Amino acid sequence: MVVSGYYESPAEFFAENKNIAGFDNPGKSLYTTVRELVENSLDSAESISELPVVEITIEEIGKSKFNSMIGLVDRERVDTKLYDDYETEKARERRLAKEARAQELQAKNAALGKKVKEPSATKGAKGRGEASFYRVTCKDNGKGMPHDDIPNMFGRVLSGTKYGLKQTRGKFGLGAKMALIWSKMSTGLPIEISSSMRSHNFISFCKLDIDIHRNIPHVHLHEKRENKDRWHGAEIQVVIEGNWTTYRSKILHYMRQMAVITPYAQFLFKFVSEVAEKNVTIRFSRRTDVMPPVPVETKHHPSSVDLLLIKGLIAETSKGTLLQFLQHEFVNIGKSLAERLIGEMGPEFSPKMAVKSLTSQQIVRIHQLFRQAKFDDPSGGCLSPAGEYNLRLGIIKELHPDMVATYSGSAQVFEGHPFIVEAGVSVGGKDVKQGLNIFRFANRIPLLFEQGGDVVTRTAMKRINWSSYKINQTQDKIGVFVSIVSTKIPFKGTGKEYIGDDTKEIASAVKCCIQLKSKIVRKIQDREQQERKRNLSRYVPDATYAVYDVLKEISKFHASKKRRYEEEEEDVLRKVQSRSITKETLKEMLAQYVEKVDYEMALEYATQSGVNEEPREAIYIQALEDGYNFTDLHSSNFVFRFIQ
Repeated sequence: MVVSGYYESPAEFFAENKNIAGFDNPGKSLYTTVRELVENSLDSAESISELPVVEITIEEIGKSKFNSMIGLVDRERVDTKLYDDYETEKARERRLAKEARAQELQAKNAALGKKVKEPSATKGAKGRGEASFYRVTCKDNGKGMPHDDIPNMFGRVLSGTKYGLKQTRGKFGLGAKMALIWSKMSTGLPIEISSSMRSHNFISFCKLDIDIHRNIPHVHLHEKRENKDRWHGAEIQVVIEGNWTTYRSKILHYMRQMAVITPYAQFLFKFVSEVAEKNVTIRFSRRTDVMPPVPVETKHHPSSVDLLLIKGLIAETSKGTLLQFLQHEFVNIGKSLAERLIGEMGPEFSPKMAVKSLTSQQIVRIHQLFRQAKFDDPSGGCLSPAGEYNLRLGIIKELHPDMVATYSGSAQVFEGHPFIVEAGVSVGGKDVKQGLNIFRFANRIPLLFEQGGDVVTRTAMKRINWSSYKINQTQDKIGVFVSIVSTKIPFKGTGKEYIGDDTKEIASAVKCCIQLKSKIVRKIQDREQQERKRNLSRYVPDATYAVYDVLKEISKFHASKKRRYEEEEEDVLRKVQSRSITKETLKEMLAQYVEKVDYEMALEYATQSGVNEEPREAIYIQALEDGYNFTDLHSSNFVFRFIQ
């Protein structure tokens, strides 16, 4: 951008508009820094087909420690009235009186057995200018970075356009660069990077910050160190201003939801406080070693491009003629279709004309034809959804629900971009609130903000009749999980935190996926069957003793009175007298009968409900150790592995 003859660098633009990239305030900046570093680590490990191991640590840094880090000596206040948190004597008396009344009321309520609220923090304890600082460290086992590329990878914000098309986790393509810019703005401290690649016997260490105005890295130290453990991956450490107190729950929810959508990854999260009692350590274990395929870069679909993009593709193409350009720079345009398109453009176009000689008017004509012509839909083969298998495992691993049903839709198209919607519905579980709990994912990352306007939330709240599923929307603990992957997610708003409800194609696909009626009914049927079986089995011992005692008395009476019974009854009584039938054998026979009756009732219920399959249970097999060659065959319900 140029303002009054002054060129604004890309780094400067994002520094001045940091809210666009999710750095609205210190708390949100801490959350976004964690998110960017975790997602970079996952991308890095998945790019080399390595099962991700990610360690993320947030360390609280007190004022004195921070001052010593930047070489600043602590100084006592001299003019106390100068500070924002200065309190006059009268204001202090009013505050203390108010606190005393609150404590007195609390004591009365406690004496009456009423619920006592926790005392709120005293207002004015922290001044407007007193900030909180944190050291955020993220370590992974990913690809690592080439030694010479590290300064530019972190210290330069690129403004160039990438013309390939690929499903990516990142929303802005900034990664850790924005965390470095925020660090520069809030603390002035450099970022530290350690990295090693599989082929390297050394660790690259780099300490740098960024010259925001010139958009170039400022390297403090860049050296190679010994790699004794043959480690590969990256470790990034950055000190920023943040607010753990207000964004604690968001950060922990993010980590939990990331563990749901990536059950093949192992996460270790730590918060290290100055007060040991406030420390937090959570490990999210790996549940499977089956990873989704790496997303494939693809070319643009002709119906998805705009005028500016066509001009950019023409400037970047290595093809000489218009025919070659149409064939090789777009999907679903073969030679025959390209020739027909050129013929439709008009007499001034020819297959052999130089593509770079096209005038602005001719490019507009191409764009108009692209918007009006009919093309085959793009394939979803370039996409990498989590997979129904992984989504199900993730939900079970983190929520431990009583019931879960999942579904994976086929590829569909929105404005020339393929997308796939996957969904899951769970009932019950650990740490799940009553009512609807919405979990939204876009390109396999959690969306935690601006939930109200999202297509998933509105569909789940307003367009699904949960009572028809035998689910109580207000009392049951319902988890609704929807994951959307695409080469272009149609986010709304500058923060890219929700998908609009006005996107008809996606809204329709989401509704179809959430409506897992047949699966949910089948799961409820299984649950009711288990409950029925438990209820029947509970009374087997008491029923056994009662029936046996009655049979024993009848057999004694029968022996003395010689009363006649049916042949089968006579046989039972003789066996009771001869102790061929004991309490234990009768108990076993009753248990077998309960099993038989329960199974017959389940089949009858299934027939009436339109379910033509016998009840099934999911089976999860422990992963094998390394050292085996195998081939995976993927299905919607399982992954079958051939061991060689």
